[in-house]
Amino acid sequence: MTDVVVVESPAKAKTINKYLGDDYTVLASFGHVRDLPAKDGSVRPDEDFAMDWESEDRGQKQVAAIAKAVKGARRLFLATDPDREGEAISWHVREMLGRMGALKGVEVHRITFNEITKRAVQHAIAHPRDLDTPLIEAYLARRALDYLVGFTLSPVLWRKLPGSRSAGRVQSVALRLICEREAEIEVFRPREYWSVEARFASPAGATFGARLTHLDGKRLDQFDLPDEASAMRAKAAVEAGAFSVASVEKRRVRRNPPPPFTTSTLQQESSRKLGFGAQATMRLAQQLYEGVEIGGETVGLITYMRTDGVQMAREAMFAIRDHVKEAFGADYVPGAPREYSSKAKNAQEAHEAVRPTDVARTPEEVARYLNPEQRRLYELVWKRAVASQMQSAELDQTTVDLADATGKVRLRATGSVIAFDGFLKLYREDVDDAVAGDEEDTRVLPPLAEGDATERRSVEASQHFTQPPPRYSEASLVKKMEELGIGRPSTYASILQTLQDREYVRLDKRRFIPEDRGRLVTAFLTSFFERYVDTGFTAGLEERLDDISGGRAQWKAVMRDFWEDFSRAVGATRDLTISDVIDALDEDLGPHFFPQPADGGDPRGCPACHAGRLGLKLGRYGAFIGCSNYPTCQYTRKLSVPGANGEEGGGELADGMKELGTDPATGEPVTVRRGPYGLYVQRGEGGEDAKGKKLKPPRASLPRGMDAESLTLERALALLALPRIIGVHPETHEEMLAGIGRFGPYVKMAQTYKSLDPDDDVLTIGANRAIALLAEAKPRGRALGNHPKDGAPVEIRRGRFGPFAQHGTRVASLPRGVQMEDITLDEAVALLAEKGKELKPKGAPKGAPKGAKGKAAPKAKAAPKRKAAEPAAAEANPAAAKKTPARPAAKKAAPAKKAAATRKAAG
Repeated sequence: MTDVVVVESPAKAKTINKYLGDDYTVLASFGHVRDLPAKDGSVRPDEDFAMDWESEDRGQKQVAAIAKAVKGARRLFLATDPDREGEAISWHVREMLGRMGALKGVEVHRITFNEITKRAVQHAIAHPRDLDTPLIEAYLARRALDYLVGFTLSPVLWRKLPGSRSAGRVQSVALRLICEREAEIEVFRPREYWSVEARFASPAGATFGARLTHLDGKRLDQFDLPDEASAMRAKAAVEAGAFSVASVEKRRVRRNPPPPFTTSTLQQESSRKLGFGAQATMRLAQQLYEGVEIGGETVGLITYMRTDGVQMAREAMFAIRDHVKEAFGADYVPGAPREYSSKAKNAQEAHEAVRPTDVARTPEEVARYLNPEQRRLYELVWKRAVASQMQSAELDQTTVDLADATGKVRLRATGSVIAFDGFLKLYREDVDDAVAGDEEDTRVLPPLAEGDATERRSVEASQHFTQPPPRYSEASLVKKMEELGIGRPSTYASILQTLQDREYVRLDKRRFIPEDRGRLVTAFLTSFFERYVDTGFTAGLEERLDDISGGRAQWKAVMRDFWEDFSRAVGATRDLTISDVIDALDEDLGPHFFPQPADGGDPRGCPACHAGRLGLKLGRYGAFIGCSNYPTCQYTRKLSVPGANGEEGGGELADGMKELGTDPATGEPVTVRRGPYGLYVQRGEGGEDAKGKKLKPPRASLPRGMDAESLTLERALALLALPRIIGVHPETHEEMLAGIGRFGPYVKMAQTYKSLDPDDDVLTIGANRAIALLAEAKPRGRALGNHPKDGAPVEIRRGRFGPFAQHGTRVASLPRGVQMEDITLDEAVALLAEKGKELKPKGAPKGAPKGAKGKAAPKAKAAPKRKAAEPAAAEANPAAAKKTPARPAAKKAAPAKKAAATRKAAG
């Protein structure tokens, strides 16, 4: 009789099974096994927040496998991840097994471990606990809140603000932060100021610099030298004096190491030091946590990466101290272990910080087992954890004041010298935005004593302008959200990705810039739902959710309080008219879309009729800018700022086209253009075949995030050359390709497709990353064999409405509950004979069955958009997508339709 252990991932299951031996069966749930159906009514406030849960085929299959393994077992250990989501997955598994009657006579235990090591796993088995009910209730509350906000607020957006995508409880607040920062930048007016610096030589002849701090006996503030004239007068005063050392002040300061990483600080530092996005950082951290092959054994290299705790296990601290003593010497080890405490009000995630599972596995020793990205992230985690237990750095800071004979003109020189490097020998923490004067930490002053005469060498007056606040980077936005108490560390990566997927913001030079669509949504929400995008309200709600997980609040009481006010606010918008929305948006965003021109003219004057006034308009397909004299004047323009860098993730092209250069191979011009489906590159203008038929020129769509303004000829030619061969798969020996299809960049091997993540570059993605992505891809189908009647192949394929069997043009949907992997050739032949239907010869997507009620399959161009999680190039007919990689090549609308659409959807 074996015990059963359930974890989340199959990689983890394989490793843990080795640790526990043959007395245990370890199975994976593959993440969540069920979720709220994405339809209205899955959470019902009128029934005291009753919730419907639904399991997809994969979840049902995994739970069925667990139920089969549990049959006859004595104990079931639920060993999903040690956080709120992990607790929820364990609860879902137990609930589903209970409904199946599979737990009779079986002891159910919950175990957690912060690292995948043999010692940690065996310790967890020996110390089980019950499921954490408050943590599960906190999950239920968060899930219900996010569902209700999304499914209640998003339809309001769709009705009142056409073209909008969605709203979210935390996502909308993060978007507001980005938009408000952009508004600050737009209204910022730079202010001029000057500074005066001089170079002096000490009595020994060593030179150093000093800045003017006092003039005419008065201390100078930042703007006391506002123009060149005042700066020149100050410069002359310095040049006229003879300066000596008035005072020398020295002091020693200690700089303590930062604590080991939490989820948010890992994302911040990874962004600053490595340039990894939050999503990429968490993906790599997950790989390091689950383990890599070292010496024939899978080894977890870091502890669990979703945590807001900074404390470390005692044995880890002492192991690090021993390593520091051996590697750097006893002077680098503090007298006692450094204890860190979390600033989080209720750290309900995994409690230990992110650290290496074994400090003896140095980055150099494991480098050959890791890909370059994994190696860099592991090195970052390892160094930060080790540095956190090292001695403080000591710096000697020196301040020298110089004065002329009158004492009314004074200059100051500052510098510092590292007296003992301490933890700085191993690690320095980066900052998001450098502050003026930071260079003083490394500036060294020559030996000077009070009364020393100095020799003036040069004097310079410099002009400066104040700078606007910087746009948020991923690191600084995560830091800001954490400071405000918005969201939780485990959700930051998905929030930032959602904002980009919805095309509300774009990343440009690693800084967030709000798209006009995002600014419209924020303006709408702040005008009509101010409370629910307020940082204080959102932070307060997070605290109440933390109270639930801490057992200090009842989850349904929190839900009732929220829903009563929220539903009333939504109801208040029922009678809201489009003109009300337009007026509010026009007032809020007018300064953005209609900036004051340099010539002082009217920013809203219509350039076509010269009599009307430009303003925001709402059409069927979203917002645009139009003239008040419509229909007499039909001037419209896209929703963008004239002359500003573009919308939709690319640069604005003045005439719709920009030439990049000439293809050296063909001599044809290469251009970037804007079409009805976005930006694309084109080579030449096409030609004619032997029969005089017009040929389309080669085209390729620009992937999301690629900017037209910074696009080079080299990258444009690389896009036109897609798909490209990445390499050969080491196991299947088939070619792996990278390309761009109708739904974005993808990798492909045979008939297996997988979308690239936003952090992947279709032009540079390598073999290791392609292999990892293809391993995650769902197979589109499999061949069963040849039909006994005509010898034609019989296949099982995955379609929009589920798996189906196909033989030529005849298809049949698989019965509910039957998996693709389970059906045999004989069963498929019988199913096709009994329930098969013929595909329509035209209009139907290749390989797709008819609908459940026997209706013809919809035409390919009417197919709904895929969800972001589906493969970008997993088309029913990938060859067709390959032929038309650039959607700009679509046929133009008929003139009548085009004229009618111009007014409605100029954008």
